Amino acid sequence: METLHKKDITKGGFAGIREHQMIKESRVFGRKPPNDKSWNGIGSFVYLSDANFIPNGETGMHPHREIDVISFMVKGRVLHAGTLEDGKILDESEIQVQRGGGDGFLHNEINPDATENRMIQIWCLPEVSGQKPDYKKYTLQKNSLTSIYGGNEKSVNTFNSNTYIEIGSFTKGEAFSFEQTFIAYMTKGTAIANDEKVQDGDLIRGENLKFETLEDSQIILFYVKE
Repeated sequence: METLHKKDITKGGFAGIREHQMIKESRVFGRKPPNDKSWNGIGSFVYLSDANFIPNGETGMHPHREIDVISFMVKGRVLHAGTLEDGKILDESEIQVQRGGGDGFLHNEINPDATENRMIQIWCLPEVSGQKPDYKKYTLQKNSLTSIYGGNEKSVNTFNSNTYIEIGSFTKGEAFSFEQTFIAYMTKGTAIANDEKVQDGDLIRGENLKFETLEDSQIILFYVKE
């Protein structure tokens, strides 16, 4: 199993955002300079940023087309503005998924509070072009993996893709096993993954995963199912 620590990624940002870009797929972002330690993704998963909004910070209104944009609130909240579900509040432990499709969408994510928040943003490339823009919202379930992305064209609860994303929220002492090539990112707590200690801000990848929490923890799991 390989591990990449958030502290080893140079902090950057734009507008009201300060972020660590953990995943930047070369086929999307181009050749990486020698000092860029970010990893490529898996399947259609091409980008992951661990971001903090400054107090009352915002991204600014901007477009996306033919990309699926996933926002997961780890701490605090954001006010979502844009052409899809304008005005929704995304609270801690909630996730929104915006499908750009062929027509695309505009959005601005805004920190409505006078304190810093934390949001994970993920990008996936759609496997079928020209789909209709759409929006879905999820709330994490305790002691289970919540499916937020992936499925066939008949899927109702999640957008279709051969790349799957699940987010786990587990109390101390909970465990699960996963037998498949994966990438995973810890967003809370500490745990044992394949006999190695991992913690918040660790990105891991390997062939199989045996996971047990040492305290209340969160983990985002990415894998491909053909």
